[in-house]
Formats: sequence, structure tokens, C-alpha cells
Amino acid sequence: MYRSQVAVLKTDSANIIGDYRKLLELVNYRSIINPDKKTVIKLNLSWTKYFPACSSQPWQVEGMVKTLVEDGYSRKKLFPLENKTVVTNPWKGAKNNRWLPVLDKYGLTFTALPEVEWTVYNFKEKLLKLNEIFPEGIEIPKIYIGKQIIHLPTIKTHGHSTTTGAIKNSFGGLLKEVRHYAHKYMHEVLVDLMIMQKELHPSILAVMDGTVCGDGAGPRTMTPHVKNFILASGDSVAIDAISAQLMGFDPMSIPYIRMCHERGLGVGDPKEIEILGHDITGINFGFHTKKSFVIWGDQLLRKGPLKFLEKIALHSPLVFWAPMASNIYHDWFWYPIVGKSIIRKFSQTEWGRLFKAYKKK
Repeated sequence: MYRSQVAVLKTDSANIIGDYRKLLELVNYRSIINPDKKTVIKLNLSWTKYFPACSSQPWQVEGMVKTLVEDGYSRKKLFPLENKTVVTNPWKGAKNNRWLPVLDKYGLTFTALPEVEWTVYNFKEKLLKLNEIFPEGIEIPKIYIGKQIIHLPTIKTHGHSTTTGAIKNSFGGLLKEVRHYAHKYMHEVLVDLMIMQKELHPSILAVMDGTVCGDGAGPRTMTPHVKNFILASGDSVAIDAISAQLMGFDPMSIPYIRMCHERGLGVGDPKEIEILGHDITGINFGFHTKKSFVIWGDQLLRKGPLKFLEKIALHSPLVFWAPMASNIYHDWFWYPIVGKSIIRKFSQTEWGRLFKAYKKK
């Protein structure tokens, strides 16, 4: 009956690092990630600033890398990395989200993908949309080819894709910063990314943090909720499906999950997924996806009544206005007016206190 497994644990701030080890052992991670092979650790940066549930949490990074190092995985074969977007800076993001001191503690170095070699890769499998979006070829980081990959997403909603998780985390690594061109066909592109990953990586592990989850206008302007869950799976589709189910969505009603399931890229139907660990029967966070002002405007131009302006607004030298507008809205307006008050409340929670304990480098 079951075709995939997802490990789920309840945790708290006092036991989180040890619980990540328990989670990884529960999913038998050593059968997925071979210690003899090189491994990319794909972090998740949705905002250069720290905001709860937005990006990989420092305890998530520590729980993962501490387990790997203690279990004898060579530091020389582990590559923690992240990309940039038109609105994020990987080095500043790694500093603000407190990743750098964690990596330094365990003898690992951070790689910013804009600083590595990229190459056009000709995928054998037919893709749904990306070949049309990038007719001159799809450039990917050369460092990805042939390596295992570990994704470190968080549980949150997303205005473009309803939910976001392990599959969407590959969006930020396999495509250059012009990947915003793919927003118009987000669900098809996420399917393409699973096809691409199956071809590039000998194995994939997703380790998802739901200690604090994001509801509403994700992936940045969200309402964070303490939920104390962590998840892991060797099936990116399955972990995204269970994450969606926890948030209160029907996973098979979300196009990218359903299409991946139908194409055999993973299991998206919860009835075919075995839950290891915590019984999640009846759990429903009651989350609802909303669109931020920026995503609403983006979709208005790509899919809505203003799509006749798409080419000149988003595919010409005038495109500079879009990231500028996003930064003004998120960093200069929403964050100081709304976000800081949310962070002040968060700082009083167990996870807010734990975040403060991770010192900046």
C-alpha cells in the first residue's frame, strides 16, 4: 500500500539538535546519502533578512551537519550552498540567518552559487516548460552534477505555488537569478525541476523544519506559528505532500504535487505514504495561502489583465523596476512597519530565544 516514507517528529527548543538526529535515523538517512559520495547541502534563503519560518533555521542546519560530521561524513565532501535572486544576497543572508557560525563550528564552508562555474546542461528527459523559457539552454551550477543533494526547506505557504518545500528549494539552486521568468508557469517548472534532479543527483534527501511555520502571504510576508514539527524523507514529493496536508491543504489539489505524482517523480497521495514517528492523524494547521503585494503585481502582469505589458515590464531593460519595487515593499515598508512587531513577539517564544543564542559571525 505504501510507496514512500516520511519521518515526522514533535520537538522543542531544548531537544531540537538531538531530535534532528533521531529524525534522520528514523528515515534511515545513511541508506539515502552515501558517505563515500560528495553531497550538496542546499540551504533555503527566501529573504536576506531573518524572518521566522522564511529560510532554513540555524538549528535545522546544525541538526543536519552535526549528525553528518559525527557519523563520519567527510567535511571535504559536504558543500553547503545557496544562490542569489534579484532580491536576495546569499552572503548577507547566511550571516543574518546565523548559518555561518554553525558551519564554522563544524568545519564546513559556505558557497555562494554566483561565485561558482555554471554550465549549460542538456537534459535527456523532455521538460514541460523550462526549455521554452530558456531556449538558449538551461544553465546549472557545475558543482551539482553527479552529487547527492540534501534540501533544507521550511514549512510555509507561497503565493506562486500554494505551498513550498523540498521541490521548490531546488528552484533556488538549479536556475540562475533570472528564474523569475519561470513564475508564469510555476507548477510546470517545479515538475521540470524534479525531472532535472532525478537526472543530476544519485540520491535526494529532504529535511524540513516546521518548528515555526509560515501562514499567509509566503514566502516572506507571513504570519509565523510555532508548531514544533520536523520532517525528513528521501522522496521530495512525499514530504511536500505531508507538509501541505499538515498545513490543511489537499496535496493532490496542488498542481505541482499532483503532476509529479502522476509522472512517477514521487508520491503525492498521502494514502500511499507511510508516516514514521509521530501520528499526524487529524492535525490541520488551518493555513491559507495569500498573495503579497509583490506577488499579486507579478501575477497581474504575467497572467492577469495587464499581461499585454509583460514583455516590456519583465523581459526588457526596464525590468530593473521589479526587484526595486520588491525591495522597497519588503525591506523598507513591510519589514519595519509590520515585520519587526512580529519578530518582537517571536523573540519571546522558545524559538525566538534559541535564535538569539546563535551568535552572528
